[in-house]
Amino acid sequence: MLDHASARTDTVAVFLRKRRHGNPWLRFLLRRTLRMLVAMFVIIAVAFFVLRASGGDPVRAALGATADEAVVQARRDQLGLNDPLIVQFWNYLTGILHGDLGSSLITGRSVSELVQNRLPATLELAGISFVIVLLVAIPVGLGVAILTQGSRRRGVEVSFTGITGLIAAIPEYLLGVALVVVFAVGLHWFPVAGRSGPASYVLPVLAMTVASWASLSRIARVEALNTLSDDYVRTARSKRIPASWVYFRHALPNMLTATLTIGGTLLSTMVASSVLVEKVFNWPGLGSAFVDAIATKDYGIVQGLALVYAAIILVITLAVDIVLSLLDRRTTLLETT
Repeated sequence: MLDHASARTDTVAVFLRKRRHGNPWLRFLLRRTLRMLVAMFVIIAVAFFVLRASGGDPVRAALGATADEAVVQARRDQLGLNDPLIVQFWNYLTGILHGDLGSSLITGRSVSELVQNRLPATLELAGISFVIVLLVAIPVGLGVAILTQGSRRRGVEVSFTGITGLIAAIPEYLLGVALVVVFAVGLHWFPVAGRSGPASYVLPVLAMTVASWASLSRIARVEALNTLSDDYVRTARSKRIPASWVYFRHALPNMLTATLTIGGTLLSTMVASSVLVEKVFNWPGLGSAFVDAIATKDYGIVQGLALVYAAIILVITLAVDIVLSLLDRRTTLLETT
């Protein structure tokens, strides 16, 4: 009877402990979401105050040096730029919460409308490039790891490391210019610029993927080498399981966790680097609009698009964390314990 009472006490204690601590995965998700929201608020504040501390009058820059002072002041009143800075920030913050990202100081066009029209082209370019990078880099990294496992084929290892290191160091926009000069202007194989059909995707996607492929394939090779040296892989090989089954059924899934972590960071980098690539190819996305707004000192668009890019990167980071926590529950437990 005492044993039965003790068992009931232990059961109640376990239940209360679970209630007190909650679901580890849910707490992990809430913590990461809160962290993303705090980071977004900091970015909004920094973007707002830095642009206003950069000097110059954006309204004067937009209307021109010869504009009448009364017109300039009227436009400043209309935009609320004569209000105290803290009032401007509060109005801007509440506007964001209602979906208003501001408007162009030159044309008066809504930034939200600009994002709606141009964001699909940017996400399409970054998404296609990212998928191609994954489909190429992971098999190449695994293949080179298999060839060079156990310090074999040193020539292959040195060549792979040297070539990928050189390629990874090439900036995307510089590679884009070279591709335009050679394949568009010189050979006339592809369009010089624009988004007018399947052929127009080739050069921008190449500019976005080449350096990223080189970086990720190097990481995939290192992770594959670590996985191939684990005991369970050697055990599987000792049982005379076919090599292809060992590599793709056992090694590949276990090397993907770290590779996808870097891949998520790489996707964020690709979204950010698309700004200059879009400008090189006159791609109708957010990047070309962002560069044009900087050139014309249209601070309304610069500020709004900077927040959109920051939000995309933070959402991608959160999505990668969620996927990794589902693939490897140890990620959740280590952070919540």
